[in-house]
Amino acid sequence: MPSNSIETSPQVYARIGGLLYLINIAAGLFGEMFVRNALIVSGDAAATAHNIVASPSLWRLGIAGDLIMQISDVPLMLILYVLLRPVNRNLALLTILFDVIQTAVLVVNKVNLITPLLLLGNAGYLKAFAPEQLDALAYLSIALHGYGFGVGLIFFGCESLVTGFLIARSGYLPRMLGFAMQVAGVCYLTNSFALILAPALADAMFPFVLLPPFVAESAFCLWLLVKGVDMTKWNERAGDMRVGAL
Repeated sequence: MPSNSIETSPQVYARIGGLLYLINIAAGLFGEMFVRNALIVSGDAAATAHNIVASPSLWRLGIAGDLIMQISDVPLMLILYVLLRPVNRNLALLTILFDVIQTAVLVVNKVNLITPLLLLGNAGYLKAFAPEQLDALAYLSIALHGYGFGVGLIFFGCESLVTGFLIARSGYLPRMLGFAMQVAGVCYLTNSFALILAPALADAMFPFVLLPPFVAESAFCLWLLVKGVDMTKWNERAGDMRVGAL
């Protein structure tokens, strides 16, 4: 089959991957910056509960956006595997395994964002609790979501380290993009382990520690969309991989 067919062309995969990455980034930013940052009042359970009750549709939209991010991540995993397997098939497979765990953790973690809607929904069985208790439980669930997100990013940090290594070694993607993705991985790991081991330090570092990952992932996304891969070097790598498999 010719290498420029839709089924096998790495350029097609790169363009689709870049689009999925863009959806991933946009959906994640929407949920975090325009929903949770707008409705959650740090340290104030009552005010946070009031905001959620006043804007339940926005809160639900944020959850839906997060799930779209996780849905887009599944085909993106496969596309990055296809693009990077000529460098090292086993390491490319390892990135999928890390990413599957991350995505599974983040999907399950959405339950912690659905829980406040249930607690603040005025169902009859909730009359057993005082309003202040419901507000506190809703806020606790939101706090648990923050920790769940941090746990998921541990695995994404590991994935970013391996992906960055593969990009840097590929020859058909810019080496600097690979180094940037590895820096992103270190930042994700630093932020997540600080959240678990030293929450006050994590608060002090945020959002500065997450700026390099945003820059790195945005640059990688745009490169896939606009430039794709160097076809000549990709075909050389792919040819070497096929020869090695014989």
